[in-house]
Amino acid sequence: MASLTETVMDNLITAVLVLDQELMVTYANPAAEQLFCLSERRLREHPLTELVQHCSVDLELVKATLDSGQSLTDSDVTLVVDGNQRKVELSASPLMWARSPSMLIELKAIGHQQQISRELQQQAQQQAAKELVRGLAHEIKNPLGGLRGAAQLLEKMLPDPSLGEYTRIIIEQADRLRNLVDRLLGPQKPGHRQQENIHVVIEKVRQLVELGYHVHVTRDYDPSLPDIEMDPEQMEQAILNVVNNAAQILADTPNPEITLRTRTEHQVVINGKRHRLAARIDVIDNGPGIAPELQDTLFYPMVSGRAGGTGLGLSITRNLIDQHQGKVLVNSWPGSTTFTILLPIRR
Repeated sequence: MASLTETVMDNLITAVLVLDQELMVTYANPAAEQLFCLSERRLREHPLTELVQHCSVDLELVKATLDSGQSLTDSDVTLVVDGNQRKVELSASPLMWARSPSMLIELKAIGHQQQISRELQQQAQQQAAKELVRGLAHEIKNPLGGLRGAAQLLEKMLPDPSLGEYTRIIIEQADRLRNLVDRLLGPQKPGHRQQENIHVVIEKVRQLVELGYHVHVTRDYDPSLPDIEMDPEQMEQAILNVVNNAAQILADTPNPEITLRTRTEHQVVINGKRHRLAARIDVIDNGPGIAPELQDTLFYPMVSGRAGGTGLGLSITRNLIDQHQGKVLVNSWPGSTTFTILLPIRR
């Protein structure tokens, strides 16, 4: 007959692991078996470093709890297990097990409602940043117009025509700044909407990228995906910005590959609103990944994870997808980055 301790551990919804000093699994409860999709016997054959392809918390810090004797807790940890990303709360505590120093690991899946709440909070922060940039952009455009006009008048009144070179520099730089501000603002109104097959748009993007970069693009389309109400030109620009970013980042990656994947999603929550049907577009690359500290602010204007990048492409993509009542997400770890665009499908 099972003891009370065994019965409690078997019925916990929190995944519990006991690791030895080499991070080898010495115990796993049924919730841990479900999380890692392996039996306890199989889990015992591998250290934790082999069970996860990526962990947003440095596993050396987890291991250090044995030396320090202090617990470690993180409420927002990304684990990649068998190619699938999981968001969990992680706790690591030192433990004496079978007379040897061990470590107790607790992994609690972050609930769907918590994830929606976090997405809404990020959306509110990004909207506030967008309004701030928009306000600054308008304040910059007004004096730029006056500066350009004054330079044009001055050019006409110069006694020596050779001095016009300097006024032309002022005008050119004012125009350059104005173009930058216009790009910061992005499209302000949705274009002409029509029912369109998203694969027609994606194919145009694929052809442009394959012509411009030495990268292999794999297609994984769902042919049953219905038409979507969209502005095809704006949607092409939104997807092209993402795929171009991936292609540029892959420039120094051996065997660079981008996968364009489409799927139908059911009962999807987009920006707090539930939709019965949505189109999911994934842009997947095998590059070095995006630094964790950039992932929450990647869609802000002037934020870029690429050397020499302006940080405007993804900001414009976010703006265009928002205008189509959709949302864009990113999941990234070394060796794999996925940008996901979700668009509601209205019958």
